[in-house]
Amino acid sequence: MIRRGLTPEELSSLEEVVGGAHVVTAADELTSYTKDWTRDLVHAPAAVVKPRTTEEVSRLLGFCDGRRIPVTPQGGRTGMSGGALAVHGGVALSLERMNTIREIDTANFVAVAEAGVVTQTLQEAVEEKGLFYPPDPSSRGSCLVGGNVAENAGGPHAAKYGVTGKWVLGLEAVFADGRVTVTGGKTRKDVAGYDLTSLLVGSEGTLAVVTAAWLRLITKPAAFSTVLAPFGSLEEAARGVVEIHRAGLVPSACEVIDRPSVEASSRKKGVGVPFPAAEARILLDFDGGSDEEVERDVTRAGEILLEHGALDVALATDEAKRRTLWEVRRGIAEAIHDLGVSIELDVAVPRSELVALVEGVRRIATAAGLHPFCYGHAADGNLHVRLLREGREEAESRRIEEAVTAIYAEAVRLGGTITAEHGVGLILRELLPLRRDAPFLSAMRAIKQALDPNGILNPGKVLPG
Repeated sequence: MIRRGLTPEELSSLEEVVGGAHVVTAADELTSYTKDWTRDLVHAPAAVVKPRTTEEVSRLLGFCDGRRIPVTPQGGRTGMSGGALAVHGGVALSLERMNTIREIDTANFVAVAEAGVVTQTLQEAVEEKGLFYPPDPSSRGSCLVGGNVAENAGGPHAAKYGVTGKWVLGLEAVFADGRVTVTGGKTRKDVAGYDLTSLLVGSEGTLAVVTAAWLRLITKPAAFSTVLAPFGSLEEAARGVVEIHRAGLVPSACEVIDRPSVEASSRKKGVGVPFPAAEARILLDFDGGSDEEVERDVTRAGEILLEHGALDVALATDEAKRRTLWEVRRGIAEAIHDLGVSIELDVAVPRSELVALVEGVRRIATAAGLHPFCYGHAADGNLHVRLLREGREEAESRRIEEAVTAIYAEAVRLGGTITAEHGVGLILRELLPLRRDAPFLSAMRAIKQALDPNGILNPGKVLPG
């Protein structure tokens, strides 16, 4: 698909659907819709269109499909794979105005939220009713429910609670030709037909536009505690993670973080953190039904960590202290981004191979003359690696790209994947064959052809060219 502009007549038709105030074409107003959190990529749509209802989304897609106008769904634009960038121009379909929590059903433990609801807003709304929605991407204060569904977003507390897809009971979605479907609802068990809910979760806006989701809730845990343990090396911290789980403990979050990442974030936040000289640290959350239950797990975790190389163990039960530790953790990506253009890898391996992955990343980066930032959701074997590239000569940039490919290949060699939670999007589409074989890719293309035969939905993403 070639890059597509919009004629005055087409713009007029779009305005008829959503109103002139909700079709953006001025260059200065388009700026924030031309990029996400991915490297230094910038791609401008011809227009940003902001529907308020599912019916408006249906009319917009039907119109665009009939004229082969590319449509790029956009949520909070916090992604790190270029998935929300309008690489072929056309329409950026922003779901930000579809921001209503339609229902919080306390009897069935279900929330119904439109795609434009901010994830943290949903979490706070259900917690006011004593309920809990666990998925918590690091960008939860700005990412949207629809984007979380499209990417099958993870986050720190996937360690215990799993990624977004585990909590999606059903979706309201609009196919490329404008037809609207509902794939599920409040029923916990439903095998009537193919599982289209699971198909659309994680499809990155290439198969349909999600406009609302039925989300499973649980009772909010009664007690929380956070454990911080410093280590002399990232490899030792990774081994500590394995031992925690070998002992049968189930932390709600289990993060491993190297010193450069902590330093960047704490400096940006303007707050100090315990053990600033430690080369690496483990950050654990435990939650449960009582203080006694959590205290038991925290005590055992501290013993295990000290037995396996931790230099010390600190406990934070006070909410303010816990919040500070997590603000530093959640601020890492933004802090490193502020240091300059960087490449972020989102690789994952079986948890037992986490130490080998860390060793491989360090070996490959060192050989390329790079100093990586490493942090991630260690319970899931998920490591985020940041490599700074700003100001480097072209030859050095080529070495960085070669190192990046080598790290992806190492993750796959260890039985892992090239992306655990950020998605394929734009930046990994040509590397997807590292992880998926030809029959798998053929099946993906067949599904895409069946649901989006004109190829208008998020073109240039996921599938290799």
